[in-house]
Amino acid sequence: MASVFSQTSLPSRQVLADRVYEELLAALIDGRFEADAALSIDGIARDLGVSPTPVREALARLEHTGMVRRAALKGYRVAPLMTAEEHGQLVAVRKLIEAENAELACARADGEMVEQLADTIERLRTAPTGGSYSEFRDYWKADEDFHRLIAEFTGNPFLLTAFQALGGQVQRFRLFAGRGVTDADCAISEHTKILLAFQAGDAQAARAAMEKHLDGVGRRAVEDSSE
Repeated sequence: MASVFSQTSLPSRQVLADRVYEELLAALIDGRFEADAALSIDGIARDLGVSPTPVREALARLEHTGMVRRAALKGYRVAPLMTAEEHGQLVAVRKLIEAENAELACARADGEMVEQLADTIERLRTAPTGGSYSEFRDYWKADEDFHRLIAEFTGNPFLLTAFQALGGQVQRFRLFAGRGVTDADCAISEHTKILLAFQAGDAQAARAAMEKHLDGVGRRAVEDSSE
């Protein structure tokens, strides 16, 4: 059976663990595994030409994203796509946390932080948004950095922890529509409105802009999934 992984040479230790994680993430996002398929640690290790240890570590990381699930005595399996109900629940919780993050971070933001936010938007504009994970990975990373930077600047370690815990599910959230990046123009426009609020030092506007952004993200994912 042909390997589902790209044929790239893998280095060792921590870099190796990260590369195995990326290979598995790409295979999951690109749909190279069926939902509920069993994931053999030894089989994946053979496909990638590595020992089982980095595969085991990668699957443990992926479990936190919700993209794989582990059952006692049964090992790891590919998780099903997020249901419409789960999708709506996640959007609601993201709004609670990230709107608060935006308001608090805006009140504390300095010029350097605002410049970093602007840089993430520029990266969104220039990143490719093709149909496979390798083509839109940089776009997703820029989007993640935008939201993470805001969370880090709240000054509240508990909010940051909540954001990080929730963030694992965002990868699975993004697969809800199953179509990769389809809303780059809308997302960039919404991020820019958040940035403008930060530049103006208007914390309430930052909160409102974040809420509208997450509403838009949720709505567009539902629309894409129904097509």
